[in-house]
Amino acid sequence: MKVKHWMIKEVVTVSPEDSLEKALQLMKLHSIRHLPVVEGEKLVGLVTESSLRQYMQPQELDRPLKEVMIINPLTISPEATIDAAAQIIYRHKIGGLPVVEENRLVGILTITDILEAFIELMGILRASSRLDVIPKEPEGLDGVLEIIRGFGGKVISIGMDVNPQGEKVYFIRLERMPLEPVASALEVAGHRVISVVD
Repeated sequence: MKVKHWMIKEVVTVSPEDSLEKALQLMKLHSIRHLPVVEGEKLVGLVTESSLRQYMQPQELDRPLKEVMIINPLTISPEATIDAAAQIIYRHKIGGLPVVEENRLVGILTITDILEAFIELMGILRASSRLDVIPKEPEGLDGVLEIIRGFGGKVISIGMDVNPQGEKVYFIRLERMPLEPVASALEVAGHRVISVVD
């Protein structure tokens, strides 16, 4: 999944000469927390709700953004993956990334956009069923999926975690189907079904 498919393309922007007050008004009007600062189409900075907090006194509101903006903000390419964007946002504890191509602002990607992408990828909002399974070795996940397919199950997504005992637990989201017969067959085959979510 590429950033270009999930970014906001119609970006609200400000110029370096705009005032702090204008930036705050735009954030409030559009219910946003990130404003790229541009000259023409070139990204020259970024202001965020949190970066402006220290300048909220009335005497500061006329200051031009060039005096308070984040210079050289972190950016991402539209061709980068959503995974790469999520890692940057998580690692740097930021809420969004301007999307830049050849120094030109082409979009913005926020935590909300990344969450939407992962929800879509995992099929969380689709009508679905879920089995949480610890597979028996040596069949592993392949053995579990073979049984599920034998019941006509169609996999939407698979997530994996390791429990405190070091065992891999697979969270298998399926198109909606009756799970009890599948769960019983998995147990008979020696796999451990941790939970069934209809």
